[in-house]
Amino acid sequence: MALTALDFLQASKKSEITCLQQLLQMGKLVGAVSQLIHMLQRERGTANIYLCSQGETWADRLNDHCLQVQTAEQAVDQHLQALNMTELSLSNPSRLYSRIAAVLHSLSTLPLLRQNIQRQRVTQPQAMRQYCEVISTLLALVYETADASGDPSISRALLALFSFIQGKELAGQERALAAAGFTAGQFDSAMHQQLIALIDGQERCFQTFSQFADTRSLALWQQQLSRDSSEFERFRRIACTQTTPNTQSLDAALRWFELTTLRIDGMKQLEDELESVLMACCRQRLQDAQTAYEQQNQEIVQIPLADHHYASHLSPQLNLSILELVEQQARQLQAQDTELAVLRATLAERKLLERAKGLLIDHHGMTEQQAHKTLRDMAMKQNKKIVEITEAMFAVADILAKRGA
Repeated sequence: MALTALDFLQASKKSEITCLQQLLQMGKLVGAVSQLIHMLQRERGTANIYLCSQGETWADRLNDHCLQVQTAEQAVDQHLQALNMTELSLSNPSRLYSRIAAVLHSLSTLPLLRQNIQRQRVTQPQAMRQYCEVISTLLALVYETADASGDPSISRALLALFSFIQGKELAGQERALAAAGFTAGQFDSAMHQQLIALIDGQERCFQTFSQFADTRSLALWQQQLSRDSSEFERFRRIACTQTTPNTQSLDAALRWFELTTLRIDGMKQLEDELESVLMACCRQRLQDAQTAYEQQNQEIVQIPLADHHYASHLSPQLNLSILELVEQQARQLQAQDTELAVLRATLAERKLLERAKGLLIDHHGMTEQQAHKTLRDMAMKQNKKIVEITEAMFAVADILAKRGA
């Protein structure tokens, strides 16, 4: 028997429900990844002080933080094991699987890194770079989940969460880098530039977060900002401007670490709230879709079964009923597509920026902060947006690649 419009309407709703169920599962994974990133940030900061003190400070704390990371890793692994890779219907699952593979590989490098840190066979900058690379792969997985979402409200919640996690990661890098400087008792010009770039990067991420976050999360963020102490700001100014801080180095490092940890732990509370918003959004959207599916089925039941397959013989009233169902679903999908286009434009700009920074890092040996500063300076000099500069870079790169071929 030939399939009808009603069959495809029902299939469309079933597909929507399946995608929302998978987004709910991915939301749980994102929550576990968020916790793992937080634990890694703690381990990274502690390792910085341990290495800069030549192993005399926080050896026990470093071991404790390693165990906390391993517990968080197990939670992430449990969520990964729960994924049904044969039935994943999110957009571009191959890219998502690639991100997961990168995460698992990067996590496998941690045991050797920890061993080298404990034996002081690695320098503080080398250790920090490796921690940052692991966290970067985890952030890329969160980003990919946001990019794969086909639901506007869930995409907004994911984008707010991703932007906030990324800003918090830059705050963690600031904590670790300045802790190393205070422990060593000196900051060179390169560290000053890195710290300023990290502060600027945080502001950009939190601006994006503010653009997509819900009202309650924004209010909590304002409360968090008001709690930043004058002592924290004083330490930040010292780290960004002075070469030899006028204070005892280790005591200053420990106090800075304490202040910034309070700040980042406060951010984690808001991050947890954003995760709760995401999960509530996933559950609500799933419930709405299931309710709509049941209602659609009730409307279809009212149409005589024989008429489902002979649309040309339907009465005008029955034809109108089917048409209304089709148009109602089409309007819903169009509204989703319109909002998703705006959200994905934001994600596309972010992706383009990350690719451009990667190009400068790979071909010119820059750090991430130096690469961003280069792009920002080029944009300011030419009075253009950074995204326009990145687009021009890749256009030139494509031309050169074709000529080389």
